[in-house]
Amino acid sequence: MRYLDPKADLTFKKIFGEHPDLVISLLNALLPLEPDEEIRSIEYLAPEQAPRTPTGKNSIVDVKCRDRVGRRFIVEMQMSWTTEFKRRVVFNAAKAYVNQLGKGEDYDLLHPVYSLNIVNDIFERDIDEFYHYYRLVHEKYTDRVIEGLHLVFVELPKFKPHTISEKKMMVLWLRFLTEINENTLVVPQEMLDDPNVNRAIEIVEESAFTPAEMAGYDKFWDDVSVEKTIINAYNRRYDMGRAEGLAEGEAKGRAEGEAKGRAEGRAEGRAEGEATAQQAIAMRMQVEGLPIDLIKKLTGIDVGAK
Repeated sequence: MRYLDPKADLTFKKIFGEHPDLVISLLNALLPLEPDEEIRSIEYLAPEQAPRTPTGKNSIVDVKCRDRVGRRFIVEMQMSWTTEFKRRVVFNAAKAYVNQLGKGEDYDLLHPVYSLNIVNDIFERDIDEFYHYYRLVHEKYTDRVIEGLHLVFVELPKFKPHTISEKKMMVLWLRFLTEINENTLVVPQEMLDDPNVNRAIEIVEESAFTPAEMAGYDKFWDDVSVEKTIINAYNRRYDMGRAEGLAEGEAKGRAEGEAKGRAEGRAEGRAEGEATAQQAIAMRMQVEGLPIDLIKKLTGIDVGAK
């Protein structure tokens, strides 16, 4: 038996975008919900479409749904971390919150929005935890909370089942997402013993996919490979530009011989170095024939602007 990777766009949506019981199980496992807050039923909402990107991903949100009490849930699988992804998550969650009300309706009708973002990349390199939960809290009195937006990020590469004592279903779903792929020969029995995870495993059996779906699946991984190559190249050039800017700023600061001069030199050098590096990267990407939208996404520079 050969299995497809559930993290791919096609498989992830087939599992969690077509089977309400499975997305309910995933949400209850990974969201910070108390037992009396667990989701009992959901209805899918049509995800808002965005122009097709160079990475082949043509919808901003993978799965969007709400439960019987009105709470909204957004689920997204992200393969690579980029600087604007977190902003996009905030934007989508805020938009889902605002779109609950029609013109003139009362604010009491608003319900919380939960955004679950599973990332197959590491973005918090100085934090050991793989699970990150954000909400609106008082800066000093963190028990004072403004209800509304709940943002959860999961870094899959950091997840190690033997190092955590989380609830059973969280471990099972994260093991499913990290362990099941084309190289899987034997599925762990504990996954098969849970009916929801077992069903998800059956869904990703290669025999369940048409030739056209398999072609789309293969193309997805090709696009992911291209995107990672571009992002890695950008990060290397950015780091080089930043280092050059810091060196130039420190030299200027030392020449001035004052603490103020050193601080100003570092800031100016860093800014100039980063800006120069980004401009050089953007120009090189344009020469290589990359789409202008992708260049702007990665560098923040609009090479098409006059």
